[in-house]
Amino acid sequence: MSSNTQKVGFVSLGCPKALVDSERILTQLRVEGYEIVPSYDAADVVVVNTCGFIDAAVQESLDAIGEALEENGKVIVTGCLGKRAEVIREAHPDVLAISGPQDYASVMNAVHAQLPPRHDPHVDLIPSLKKDKRSRRRGADEDVDVGIKLTPKHYAYLKISEGCNHRCTFCIIPSMRGDLVSRPVDDVLIEAEKLVKSGVRELLVISQDTSAYGVDLKYAEREWKNGKVRTRMTEMCAALGDLGAWVRLHYVYPYPHVDEVIGLMTEGRILPYLDIPFQHSSPRILKLMKRPAASAKTLERVLAWRKACPEITLRSTFIVGFPGETEAEFEELLDFLDAAQLDRVGAFAYSPVDGAMANDLPGAVPEEVKQERLERFMAKQAEISAARLQRKIGTTVKALVDHVGKDGAVARTAADAPEIDGLLHVVDGQKLKPGQFVEVRVDGADEHDLSGSLAR
Repeated sequence: MSSNTQKVGFVSLGCPKALVDSERILTQLRVEGYEIVPSYDAADVVVVNTCGFIDAAVQESLDAIGEALEENGKVIVTGCLGKRAEVIREAHPDVLAISGPQDYASVMNAVHAQLPPRHDPHVDLIPSLKKDKRSRRRGADEDVDVGIKLTPKHYAYLKISEGCNHRCTFCIIPSMRGDLVSRPVDDVLIEAEKLVKSGVRELLVISQDTSAYGVDLKYAEREWKNGKVRTRMTEMCAALGDLGAWVRLHYVYPYPHVDEVIGLMTEGRILPYLDIPFQHSSPRILKLMKRPAASAKTLERVLAWRKACPEITLRSTFIVGFPGETEAEFEELLDFLDAAQLDRVGAFAYSPVDGAMANDLPGAVPEEVKQERLERFMAKQAEISAARLQRKIGTTVKALVDHVGKDGAVARTAADAPEIDGLLHVVDGQKLKPGQFVEVRVDGADEHDLSGSLAR
């Protein structure tokens, strides 16, 4: 690009859903002729996409804004923390503009105000987000082209909806991202197909509540290929499974109809992998959390899924030290881990989030007790994870290569989502390429990762 091109710096924080928002904004900036630069010094203005879910994320976002102001001076703020503009203004009154999550138009207007777009007859012919009439339907205000991706070329996040209809007492996501708004299934499938055609080998389906996908649209049917597909999780997964890429489901709540996708896994149409945030096992604590499907017989369903699909990988997250949690209820949670034998688990000590209803619950657990329970929880799960990975030694697994270096290749199996799960170190993989599928003989394991060599 020419030296007089207007330059924008970008800082992206938060979860994969926020990452997709960043990709949308960056794509629109590029379409309008702005150059994206990697340093504060080179930028004419900096956009910071923030996270505001927990207090640590709020502080990280405020620190990032402060750094951008100090290094550049011209900062536009967007994202989840933008819904709490007063917090940002109190810490950093000199920011140029503040907007909430997925408010792409406000971000672009703020950039235009600081760096008026320059007319380019060639760029002006390219369709933009606001010009794409197909994307202006409710729930589809997103560019269906591949655009700029912040992930490696061989995998991509596929966001199927925004917001959430639940009001979990520990969570403020609905106050930041609103109620559930699903994308019509044909828009999702069009984007997915283009991603696969561009070289994406793995589609990671994300939302705030993947199981609820389409309920706001009354599971409307849409034209796809030579037939119709309902805007519903199972039908969407079946259609995604026809595209020839790995399909991995995240943020799935344990509603009864989740059982339907297990059949797609046994058929090999989508990966045998479910990311289900159980959060706890005690019925009383789940009720205090106002968790959806709290009354479901979770353990029975986990065992039924394993019986139907023995190769399934189950990932979950839990909160320990929730207000009112007794030692007996925590022990019940440890017993659940023993019985469920989950493959991948993350846990957090309860942290009060400004605006969360749980803050008003009685029985706050002392900080030292929360940390002691968290350590016991993670030690228990580490034993389970290590034992489950040990069973893979001697088997041959299919893996997707992420990185290659002089010490071999780093890959992932069907059991491993990027960034959050384990890795497979391929010791003789120096000649492999990122995005390549390979067969690997597993010969080592610890509590997180596997190692092996190429199957001959």
